[in-house]
Amino acid sequence: MRLFAALPVVGDAKAELERKLTGFRGADWPVKWVREGGLHVTLKFLGEVEPERLAAVRAALSTAARGTPVLSFSANDLGAFPTLSRARILWAGYHSGPELELLVHRVEQATAPLGFPVEGRPFRAHVTLGRVREGARLPREGLGALERETLTAGFTADRLVLYQSRPGPGGATYAELDSFLLDS
Repeated sequence: MRLFAALPVVGDAKAELERKLTGFRGADWPVKWVREGGLHVTLKFLGEVEPERLAAVRAALSTAARGTPVLSFSANDLGAFPTLSRARILWAGYHSGPELELLVHRVEQATAPLGFPVEGRPFRAHVTLGRVREGARLPREGLGALERETLTAGFTADRLVLYQSRPGPGGATYAELDSFLLDS
């Protein structure tokens, strides 16, 4: 099973991103857009996990979530990794307080003993919107559109979710396997 831990985007922020995605999908860009229901802030990509290890992963995420307060996210901007001019991943950025960094650290520490390597780079809260197709570049009008767009809606994350990513012909779909409430 291909697994990851994430915070789902909800409410007005989810609706805002879905509206933007509808507009972007209408453009003729070489981008594979995320499917509806795929809007989340990934905290830890676990990769391929054997089913017999699922209980240990659930226990680790439950431990990480325990004692973590509900997280507030404010809208930031749209951008791309590694840079806008060399876009591979298109994203929507969000700001949160130090509690988010603490949760990311707790997820890393809880899953490391299970054999999942600790990320070596700083965490940046973002929602993946699409991936530029291999060998393609985002056209100039796409770059301009992303630079002009703004985000206004924030959201509150009250649960950490363990997702399973299931590849399919139109892109991956995400199934919620479990969720762990954050403290209010």
